Amino acid sequence: MVLELTRPIVQAPMAGGPSTPALAAAVSEAGGLGFLAAGYRTPEAVRDDVRAARELTGARVGVNIFLPGPPGDDEAVRRYAAELRAEADRWGVELGEPRADDDAWEAKVAVCVEERVPVVSFTFGLPRPDVVAALHDAGALVLVTVTTPEEAVAARDVGADALVVQGVEAGGHRGGFRDDDGVGEYGLLALLRLVARAADLPMVAAGGLVDGPSVAAALVAGAEAAQLGTAFLACPEAGTGPAHREALTGSTGTALTRAFSGRRARGLVNRFLAEHTAAPSAYPQVHHLTTPLRAAARTAGDAGGVNLWAGQAYRLVEPRPAGELVRRLTDDARAALARAAGC
Repeated sequence: MVLELTRPIVQAPMAGGPSTPALAAAVSEAGGLGFLAAGYRTPEAVRDDVRAARELTGARVGVNIFLPGPPGDDEAVRRYAAELRAEADRWGVELGEPRADDDAWEAKVAVCVEERVPVVSFTFGLPRPDVVAALHDAGALVLVTVTTPEEAVAARDVGADALVVQGVEAGGHRGGFRDDDGVGEYGLLALLRLVARAADLPMVAAGGLVDGPSVAAALVAGAEAAQLGTAFLACPEAGTGPAHREALTGSTGTALTRAFSGRRARGLVNRFLAEHTAAPSAYPQVHHLTTPLRAAARTAGDAGGVNLWAGQAYRLVEPRPAGELVRRLTDDARAALARAAGC
């Protein structure tokens, strides 16, 4: 077991606020693996988060890094910006600059090497072999998020130690790197079995896992641990905004959308998501374009104007402290496995 966890629970790195040092530390302290989200953070802020988590626990805490993809079409972004001007007028703000950048990912890798972060995961892309080697030299395990068997093979071939296998049920951004067209999406259980055959690496299952029985199902399907994000959004240690927390108590459906960031992500269906279905595939340009709109809606407590990332099974979320949640998930998974063994 490459992760060597006391409890097979990984807290998904949730960029944009929900992931905090307190949340990651609480999960790791309880025997799981907590993650800090480097996405949208400066390298200096990532270093501060790593050190803050270490003040809270001596257990391992990981860091997740976004990798850049191909730039979007500038003309498509301009058309979308024109569509969003009514949103800007609604809030009395200017649209953000739709710039393409690489999120300073190499500087963040350097921070992880310098701080000897024990586990580093990558999302949206495939790290170069030299990057993987540098992290290995610093004592880190390297995980890569994959959404297809082909991505799993590519991640294996650059030296990844394990795979975060993300099914289409997952909340938040699709983590794959081959394309963003949505063709050939896999549910988690099917994907786990396909990846297990394609690439002989340890798997961390992600996508729609919220309670103990779903964790048990992922373990039976071949994963060595389950990565949960939505389940941790309601924890007191999470940086989830009030409007988002309240929305998680509702019963609306979820959908994949590019409306907020230019990259497909699953969230609760709200006004903004429903009205802006023509958003182009242009990440991070659209992310920067909509940042002031989302900030204004968040400040106003308007759940209709902000991204409410959530997986398909979000209605099963129960608010409880993160450490208690890790223990509860593990106990319930073990009970589910025992019931299945008795059939």
